[in-house]
Amino acid sequence: MSIDLIIRDGDSRVLLGLRSNAPACGYWFVPGGRIFKDEPVEQAFRRISRDEVGATLAFDEARFLGVYAHLYQENFAGHPGFGTHYVVLVYELLLHRPLRNLPTAQHNDCLWWMSCSFSNVRTFIPTHGHISLVVERDQDRADESVG
Repeated sequence: MSIDLIIRDGDSRVLLGLRSNAPACGYWFVPGGRIFKDEPVEQAFRRISRDEVGATLAFDEARFLGVYAHLYQENFAGHPGFGTHYVVLVYELLLHRPLRNLPTAQHNDCLWWMSCSFSNVRTFIPTHGHISLVVERDQDRADESVG
């Protein structure tokens, strides 16, 4: 199991990191990570946010978006012959403060992307298909609640 974080700033942009490790190495993706065996979800959330964005984010301020399945041909260890299957808990947070000194263990670079343009994000930068599905599904929910 893992957690993905849809982190938005005050302009509704989504934080993306350029992955430096498998799976999804070389793709832009949201911050996230694995939940360790016997680790409570709230504790994993805080650890992952600290490791991925350099700030311990508050679990009780996050909005749960749903459960997703991410399937990859490769695995984090780089061993041939088997892929990775993550069951992912996706949470969204609105940041009220800037992030400084983003960690580089998992991402070579970071950027803020306008979520309204996720339908064509792959035209401009190499994003993994999983992130587009998550963000677009959430945008569809937001559009339905307005209309």
